[in-house]
Amino acid sequence: MLNEEQLIKLCRRKDRNAQKFLFKRYAGLLLGVCVRFTNNISEAEDVLQEGFVKVFFKIGDYSGKGSFYNWMRKIMINTAITNYYKTRKHRFQFDFEDVDEMEIDKVNLKESDFTHKELLKVISELPEGYRVVFNLHAIEGFKHKEIAGILNVDINTSKSQYSRARKVIRRKLFELSKISKIKDE
Repeated sequence: MLNEEQLIKLCRRKDRNAQKFLFKRYAGLLLGVCVRFTNNISEAEDVLQEGFVKVFFKIGDYSGKGSFYNWMRKIMINTAITNYYKTRKHRFQFDFEDVDEMEIDKVNLKESDFTHKELLKVISELPEGYRVVFNLHAIEGFKHKEIAGILNVDINTSKSQYSRARKVIRRKLFELSKISKIKDE
């Protein structure tokens, strides 16, 4: 069994077996990153594949400082964002300008009330722009200023997309909780 350092050295030498092993070791984790930024698993797999091509091409740039996984994760995020730009002109742009302003804020929704799968499904159903900003800010930890730079938008656009994403998520979780209560009765 190769340790990470040995695996990186072999991948720098373009060793195909080492590349396959690296892919198998990290593909599942990194696919989860890609899924959050895409519309479906097929598109996420394409992003993952393209991201790994970049990983193998740029592995010589990895300095060895910091987490190798985080270095690859950043490549996957950037690849997903590039994919977003390439494909967004072919998609129906959808905006929830008038999200129903139900009294959701007064309802006590807890993350523990929902399964991981339900939460991911709700996030994946967000309009694309909302989903990208929500993932970058809430999940990946980017600041709105960084997101604005990455997506080439105004910082206020990032903030409003995030705010709207949260409203949509709250509404969908509220609807899920109502359905769950009906099933329990």
